[in-house]
Amino acid sequence: VQLVESGGGLVQPGGSLRLSCTASVSISNIYAMSWYRQAPGKQRDLVARITNSGNTNYSNSAKGRFTISRDNAKNTVYLQMNSLQPEDTAVYFCCAAQTNGICNWGQGTQVTVSS
Repeated sequence: VQLVESGGGLVQPGGSLRLSCTASVSISNIYAMSWYRQAPGKQRDLVARITNSGNTNYSNSAKGRFTISRDNAKNTVYLQMNSLQPEDTAVYFCCAAQTNGICNWGQGTQVTVSS
């Protein structure tokens, strides 16, 4: 499966962005779609996950500010990010995984939060 992320960019603190991840296959057949992020010099961490049954989970830093959703008809997963802060600056990666948990990764999209 190939994944293409988009929607990153430069935003001021307190602003919002919506990331999109479009898959080359039907995402209804993919167990879980997730967003990860990786800041310079840091490991890649889970931000949010949504399963094909619609169950979601979020990192503590994302809870209450970010929302993950999926549109199976468009083979696309979204990450709506509100109240962005400088510490949210990172490259955001999309992951498609079956129940084995092994990710197929996209190329990433840069999110920079700065005034």
